Amino acid sequence: MRQVAVQRKLQDLQSRVTALRAEIVVLSEQIEVIDEEVEDLRVRAVVSETPLAAKEHAAAARHAALAHRAKLEAVENVARLEHERDALLDQLAVEVAP
Repeated sequence: MRQVAVQRKLQDLQSRVTALRAEIVVLSEQIEVIDEEVEDLRVRAVVSETPLAAKEHAAAARHAALAHRAKLEAVENVARLEHERDALLDQLAVEVAP
């Protein structure tokens, strides 16, 4: 692969990694709030012992699980992109080496 194309690909990968890391920060903050809400609704469901409170807790727990899964996917994508970036850097080093 030409050196210019590799550098362009590296820049693209880095911008995607940066965006994903920013997304992970936002998701982490959201998860903190969601987890607190889930815990509050869990306590409310235990104390009130009503079907409505149990449903609210279950819905919040599902929402929390989705947020956790989204964060995990973002972390996995960062790892995959970093691996791809490292491979391109290795390729670039081999092409540049005398």
